[in-house]
Amino acid sequence: MAQLDATKWVNDYGDMLYRYAYPRVNDKEVAKDLVQDTFLAAWRNHDNFKGEISEKNWLFTILKNKIIDHYRKASTRLTEGLPDNTDDTYFDDAGHWAKQAGPNDWGTGLSETVERKEFYEILDKCRKKLKDIQSAVFTMKYLDGLDSEAICKELNITASNFWVLVHRAKLQLRACLERNWTTK
Repeated sequence: MAQLDATKWVNDYGDMLYRYAYPRVNDKEVAKDLVQDTFLAAWRNHDNFKGEISEKNWLFTILKNKIIDHYRKASTRLTEGLPDNTDDTYFDDAGHWAKQAGPNDWGTGLSETVERKEFYEILDKCRKKLKDIQSAVFTMKYLDGLDSEAICKELNITASNFWVLVHRAKLQLRACLERNWTTK
């Protein structure tokens, strides 16, 4: 194993790790802290690194675990007071959009790079308006691609609570995007 050079890690991987962490926690300072914790954990455990994967992949694995730990620690506090069911005025008995609640026409936009960039900026702002637990569940499901069972286990929430959180996050994001992005 080569000699430990933590400064090289920071220079080579710091920005990449931050760009991975930030959209998953929606907080610049928390993202910076998680990256810093990642480097500290790697430095402390460098002797256990066997080189079976690259240092970059090893650091990303540590960061992913740090992000999950962040949400796991906060999950009890974040789920307090959340009801087990939701108001389904948006859907009919068959689970389809109710006539009065269907989404607005979003058009065929997003074809231009500028429009795409503007859309993602607005989406990011809308995601920041979600409650922390909603953002965590939405991010783990749709950015990280985890299945519902894994998310429930990681955040220590019930399956019904998970689906309520996903449902509400989608509705809030839709409403925010329709207010701030779509043409009226």
